[in-house]
Amino acid sequence: STLLTISDKRVPIDKLLKTVKADHAPPQLYTWRWKCSSAVTPRITSHYTICPRDKDPRWEGVEMERFADEADVVIVGGGPAGLSAAIRLKQLANEQEKELRVCLVEKASQIGAHTLSGACLEPSALNELFSDWKERGAPLNTPVTEDVFSLLTKKYRIPVPMLPGLPMNNHGNYIVRLGHFVRWLGEQAEELGVEIYPGYAAAEVLFHEDGSVKGIATNDVGIAKDGSPKDVFERGMELHAKVTLFGEGCHGHLAKQLYRQFNLRENCEPQTYAIGLKEVGLDYTNPYLSPFREFQRWKHHPFIAKTLEGGNRIAYGARALNEGGYQCLPKVTFPGGMLIGCSPGFMNVPKIKGTHTAMKSGMLAAEAIFPKVTAKDLASETAGLHVPEYEDNLKKSWIWKELYSVRNIRPSFHSYFGLYGGMVYTGVFYWILRGKEPWTLKHAGLDSAQLRPAKECTAIEYPKPDGKLSFDLLSSVALSGTNHEGDQPPHLTLKDDSVPVANNLAIYDGPEQRFCPAGVYEYVPLETGEGMRLQINAQNCVHCKTCDIKDPSQNINWVVPEGSGGPAYNGM
Repeated sequence: STLLTISDKRVPIDKLLKTVKADHAPPQLYTWRWKCSSAVTPRITSHYTICPRDKDPRWEGVEMERFADEADVVIVGGGPAGLSAAIRLKQLANEQEKELRVCLVEKASQIGAHTLSGACLEPSALNELFSDWKERGAPLNTPVTEDVFSLLTKKYRIPVPMLPGLPMNNHGNYIVRLGHFVRWLGEQAEELGVEIYPGYAAAEVLFHEDGSVKGIATNDVGIAKDGSPKDVFERGMELHAKVTLFGEGCHGHLAKQLYRQFNLRENCEPQTYAIGLKEVGLDYTNPYLSPFREFQRWKHHPFIAKTLEGGNRIAYGARALNEGGYQCLPKVTFPGGMLIGCSPGFMNVPKIKGTHTAMKSGMLAAEAIFPKVTAKDLASETAGLHVPEYEDNLKKSWIWKELYSVRNIRPSFHSYFGLYGGMVYTGVFYWILRGKEPWTLKHAGLDSAQLRPAKECTAIEYPKPDGKLSFDLLSSVALSGTNHEGDQPPHLTLKDDSVPVANNLAIYDGPEQRFCPAGVYEYVPLETGEGMRLQINAQNCVHCKTCDIKDPSQNINWVVPEGSGGPAYNGM
């Protein structure tokens, strides 16, 4: 096999890779066909997934061939799940002295740069992956010594006892900076022979003629903001594999395509989410609510403020979290690929932890894949290997048992009795029965469908930030290290450019300018002075994907920008 070395600066690789025609476009890629502009609506979206290049005369004569390379396994996403899968595959290959090429692509400029977490790690999966992780120098240096759980009133705190056995009990866990931990996992993977390519965003799923997954293509570079090719335009490259693992994290944009292509969500509830500033569920109903400003106000509570006073704000970030749990798990295997980690949603919501389950899912995927991809006779009905054993093994694992036992806790908080009813339910049915009740509660539905019209809600007046405990949005985003190439099509695409003003602004008073934690969306006056238009500040995007989730019109489709773009978290 050929070892392909890719640096931060793109280099010619035609001598290393075979040339193939770009004829592997997925059948679902252009699901929506809308006019890119009109006399009435200003043009906002110029991305090729909405405005196809084959109908754009500016692209006539542009070379569209792509280079391709082949591996045994390709992994999308350099987070805990993807890296654990890669490590386990190479461990098995080395133990059995078999050749196995594993390639991992990561959209961040370096491993860990897009990683953000609540940073309390349960080491169960790590113990299985590396029993000697302490000797290897894993950055788990701060064991949890005390848990404090409270209900906050406007000025006071009501302590809630943390009983042994409750999912919120953190005895035996570690306070970590997950970005540093992920970076360490990357080092272990490379030592084992995994090929890791940071700065290369997987933009497209490739398919065989029989419909099975063939691999992925990285994104094209050198496209101007108006969608035209620059002089430095260069096609992405294709990575083909026997099996492709998708570990993109919460609400992955390729996973969304796969859900539709293989109908993976046919037998589960819609996923429900939170945004990780603080645990503000994205199923809220008031369009005037701003998660970012709720977070700033929360820091001024007397019980919280005394911890923060005298400190300095040194970083900021945000991300979405899967909170649907057991009820919302999709089918995770399909011909040629698998879903791992937070992409399908293995987070244990009451624990507010998903790293250990993400890692374990990657390890289970690797153990199911290995005997298939190394067999002399690749017995498969499709060109891309289908490995249903992964899903079978998941259902026999402690992941399934753990998620099933807590399945009713989050939906119980949406019952008639609300917050207090949910707490009572948790105390009775989890602490006493450990989730063995013979029923399964349902969630409220899509988070995007929960917003009520603005006229039915009361506007929220938030206090001004004091610059000590609370801060404005733009200075916070500046601390995320977020950077994108300015002259590229906005990766926050709209299926219809007219919908934001006609629907979101008219009915919900433009909620995207509040639910985005990075100031990407704002409504500004038209140049004529009559009416408003949506302005997208794509360079601010921290890749949390909240907009794609919460947009009441489901008109926003988040896609990857050019590789290396996005936040630059340092151990978040």
